[in-house]
Amino acid sequence: METDFKPAVALDAMGGDFAPEEIIKGALLAVEENDVEIFLFGKEKIISNLLNSDDAFSRKSLSGRIKIIDAPEEISMDDSPSDVLKHKKNSPVFMGTDFASKTPGCAFISAGNTGAVMACSLINMKKIEGLLRPAIATVIPLGDKKFVLLDSGANSEIKPAYLKQFAIMGMIYSREMLKISKPRIGLLNVGSEEKKGTLPVIEGYKMIKDSGINFIGNVEGRDVLRGKADVIVCDGFVGNVILKFAESVLDVIKGKFRAYAEKGLF
Repeated sequence: METDFKPAVALDAMGGDFAPEEIIKGALLAVEENDVEIFLFGKEKIISNLLNSDDAFSRKSLSGRIKIIDAPEEISMDDSPSDVLKHKKNSPVFMGTDFASKTPGCAFISAGNTGAVMACSLINMKKIEGLLRPAIATVIPLGDKKFVLLDSGANSEIKPAYLKQFAIMGMIYSREMLKISKPRIGLLNVGSEEKKGTLPVIEGYKMIKDSGINFIGNVEGRDVLRGKADVIVCDGFVGNVILKFAESVLDVIKGKFRAYAEKGLF
């Protein structure tokens, strides 16, 4: 079915460790490689100066395809979601999610405060009807393959029905975005047996099993990086620990190779 609008992205230009320079680089790459509109939310003067600078990354020929929307209030990583909702409605995250909710075919992206993004998205963009809780999905590379981990930090306390919905959402994402025709869904647990784990996990197992998706059962921590499942489902507390641990593994390996190189080839 044809649409009469162009895909758009509302982008928080001020969020993340390397903002706004790296965010602007990403925006320029996006419009260079895709037929998409980019709306940068943040401090207008700073963004405009960078887009129109003489730096090689600015690529002035592309900067005209990016629109800037002034959002002067800053959100730090220490700001609580409730404070952002109450006191920072002129921030990139609040204004960006509000803009995306009113613009057909528009997504919102931020590398900033995760809690603020989740809260503003819930208030402005709403949930899909019938969805109990949103989840943070992280795509983790494994050589030439990838798997989806969710929840990665949005819900530290869960109910069995949340796990079932996480499994279904992860399956849809894996199928549509990663092009895996029949994703294998695994539930992260302390053992492979059906009756292992906490009560929500045990009940969640039954609900996922009965949902009709390609559920392979419980997977353990040692299976996470072995590619046993295309989608791994867990609560946000465990998922965030797994994610941070996986990130640290790469840093450790880099450090080891650097140390070896400094000692000499042999």
